[in-house]
Amino acid sequence: MNRNPLSQLASIGEEVLDKASQNPTAARVIHGAAQIRDRVDDLGKRVRGLEQMEQRLAQLEERLAKLEGGSSKKPAAAKKPPSS
Repeated sequence: MNRNPLSQLASIGEEVLDKASQNPTAARVIHGAAQIRDRVDDLGKRVRGLEQMEQRLAQLEERLAKLEGGSSKKPAAAKKPPSS
């Protein structure tokens, strides 16, 4: 049976992973890599969540500015008592 190069490469990759999983050191490395991948995925989800929160915050700040009458004036500075 003639197999294409891609299926041969996939077969070799499966053999390598099988042998690596039998080696304790390699198994730890593979497990660690899988944990890192999961953590990166989790961080990506959190960052997307933060971006959504920033957008909502900007919308709320705009609504608040409209409710306050759009006045973004700074409060007047306190006057100093006259020196005697």
